[in-house]
Amino acid sequence: MVQEHFDVAVVGSGPAGAVAALVLARGGARVALVDKATFPRDKACGDAVGPRGVAVLHDLGLAPERKGAPLGDMVVVGPSGRRLRLPCFEGIDYPGYGVAAPRQGFDAWLTAAALEAGACPVTGRVAHIGVGDANGGDPDGAAGAHVVELDGGRRVGADVVIGADGATSRVGEAAGLVDARHVLWGFAVRVYLDEAVTLPHIVLWEREPRRVFPGYGWLFPGPDGRANAGLGIGTLSDRRAGAGAVRLLPAFLEHLRRTGLVEQPGDGSGPGRLGGWLKMGMVGTTPAAGRVLLVGDAAGLVNPLQGEGIAHAMTSGRLAAEAVLAGPGRAAARYRATLAQDHLDYHRVASAAHGALVGRPAVAAVVGRLLTHPLVGRPLAGGWSIFWNELLDGTPPGAPRTVAAAASAIGRSVTRRTATGRWFDDVWPSSQNGVPR
Repeated sequence: MVQEHFDVAVVGSGPAGAVAALVLARGGARVALVDKATFPRDKACGDAVGPRGVAVLHDLGLAPERKGAPLGDMVVVGPSGRRLRLPCFEGIDYPGYGVAAPRQGFDAWLTAAALEAGACPVTGRVAHIGVGDANGGDPDGAAGAHVVELDGGRRVGADVVIGADGATSRVGEAAGLVDARHVLWGFAVRVYLDEAVTLPHIVLWEREPRRVFPGYGWLFPGPDGRANAGLGIGTLSDRRAGAGAVRLLPAFLEHLRRTGLVEQPGDGSGPGRLGGWLKMGMVGTTPAAGRVLLVGDAAGLVNPLQGEGIAHAMTSGRLAAEAVLAGPGRAAARYRATLAQDHLDYHRVASAAHGALVGRPAVAAVVGRLLTHPLVGRPLAGGWSIFWNELLDGTPPGAPRTVAAAASAIGRSVTRRTATGRWFDDVWPSSQNGVPR
């Protein structure tokens, strides 16, 4: 027997789930916020909230500056060791800065805001999710109550389920929304270093001469004057390669020392070492069907080119909640259409580029060396910053916007006939106005 019934069950209380629950509760919905952990809890992450994430928090009346230090420009370290500074611009609808906010405090802060708004906390590990008939015989997806079963026997019923339970989402699996053959998987591991870092760095690392590591490294400002360093490996659809990031972390930290970015990197076994899976670029996942919606990492909303996920998580959590509040029967269609409008063009290009470069380390080395060469990189830095960080929409007119728009147009042309491009054409057909099948 279902012990409790809610309008919406949000499974997962990371940034995506907490923001979804906050918006729903403020809108008058009865919300269960389900998570296996009690807060505060940590999560493997670079701890960087981008400009769009800051904008979402400001819109919700929250002040992220109280939870972390401001971030501005980003430095890209190329395979040859050359460094290129990418400027951070103020947009029409987003600020010219991000925030470095350690997840242990940041997630607890967002969860507390959702609970204060009226969301009901439910602690337990999900054992089973019964999504029932996805459509319940109703073309608008008016299914009967879904059931979230937790360990210990507790059961939570809800008219709508929002899966905010990360890359390996149980909700997405139960609803049949993930095609694992096409997912762009990655695995990242993070550690804190007793080093002061003022600017975030993305590091393109050649483990072997002229062959770039299939992923990215980072060195970001962290808590209490420390640095957040990590390594993420792209595995395409083969998750068995994920252990490579953990195994190679000490070598990457030594690379940071050789390039002069840190002095005493250690062996990767320092405080805060933690790893986790990434699902990137919206590939292989249908974000919603019936009355089940996926947000954040569960929907694959991680930037395939530089790994940002917190801003996407909060944005999608808000969009999903607003779609439900506008009417649960058509929430999935509204949510998908909005995601298509906001993210589809970028992610189909970035996902195809990710898939092509991860499997071609020699080509990736050439691209990385070229883009960080001063004669090429400096004229393109402003546009690269906008395009790479998915900030084109909302950027004011000017040379950087022109460069970013050109990169987007070229990317669409080059990637149209790739396997990833064909997947997007099949799942997000233009005849459906951006709404996936």
